[in-house]
Amino acid sequence: MRPLIERLAKVEKHCKDNKITVMIVGLGSVGTYLLDYLVSSNDEALKVVVVGRDYKKMEKNVNIVRVASLIRGLNRTKIDIEANVDLNDIDSVGKVIRKHDPDFIVNSSRAYPGLKYGTISWSNVRAYGIWAPLAIRFTKNLMEACDKADADALVINTSYSDGVIPWLQSAGRSYPDFGSGNLNHLIPRIKFAVADMTGVKDFWNVDVMFAASHFHDVCISKEGTNLGVTLPLKVYYKGEELQLEQNDIFSRCAITMPTDAQRNMMNASSNYQIISAVIDAIRTGEQQKVFSPGFGGNIGGYPVAIGYRDGALDAWIDESVFSFETMNKANRESLALDGIEDIVNGNLIYTDALIEKTEKAFGKTLPKCVSYDDIEKTADFLINEIILPQTGGQ
Repeated sequence: MRPLIERLAKVEKHCKDNKITVMIVGLGSVGTYLLDYLVSSNDEALKVVVVGRDYKKMEKNVNIVRVASLIRGLNRTKIDIEANVDLNDIDSVGKVIRKHDPDFIVNSSRAYPGLKYGTISWSNVRAYGIWAPLAIRFTKNLMEACDKADADALVINTSYSDGVIPWLQSAGRSYPDFGSGNLNHLIPRIKFAVADMTGVKDFWNVDVMFAASHFHDVCISKEGTNLGVTLPLKVYYKGEELQLEQNDIFSRCAITMPTDAQRNMMNASSNYQIISAVIDAIRTGEQQKVFSPGFGGNIGGYPVAIGYRDGALDAWIDESVFSFETMNKANRESLALDGIEDIVNGNLIYTDALIEKTEKAFGKTLPKCVSYDDIEKTADFLINEIILPQTGGQ
């Protein structure tokens, strides 16, 4: 794919022409929530293309969103349905990308749908990195389809981007521009916690600079602890830095949440925020900030700035508070706790600790190193040897 700055320039042109196309690949709960948020933006410039296998299932989801949003007087968005598209068939994906030439592609598909992998892994091995080969399985196919279609879209990935995006980058393959979810789910919790600690009522005026990987998003969100790992975090209120202990902040971040598909409202919101940030940067000329796992092919999650610099629309890791070296070091340490020791030269390397815990919990031995060429084989191993026995073959 072309450099990010060139693809941003194309989005900029389409935005100014009021012709913006968002393609959602996979219309499960994340995709359907995202469709609802996009339609509810009431933006006449938006067209949304939903892509998947089952037309009838997608049509039902599209219809409920269209009707519900119009009841609220918010639907000005055209929606197209592209069915019979299988992410295992790269040519069929490339064909639909060429047809619609989207500005944004959101990959919300899952190699093993209908299951939150964490319901198996967190209680047993206390890590999510085990599922990285499953998370990358369809993402790599989508990126290959983008290459074949010569796509200029900005690609947003929704599944374990902390590891998936750098895995693709390290293998010399095209990779998604942004990851959604994970780190981004923790930022609002921090804002609420800081407001509670300081008695601030306008919590929306709390600002956060933070970097961490998926493991700490989960650990802090579930348990209110960073497990003794100091993370790059600073908090502000109306531009003034607040001197608060991060352990105290994190202890207030463990708030009750659903564990079913309703939880995907957050992931869909993260996707929506990235799309909105790009569009808002173009329309207002003001720099936007998002938090994105995997940005630039880097391990873990980072604050990302989107805006104009040197006269062109661009996106970059925001080092205005913490250096890249500081954030990268913290992210690597954090991701190691999630079971991933390193990602290098197209190889994902599991930690010895995860391999040992997997043997103890499931009686199965993970390979120490998963090469890019072994992704399919390892994904099948995870499904057949771990997921199916734990779910009774469901």
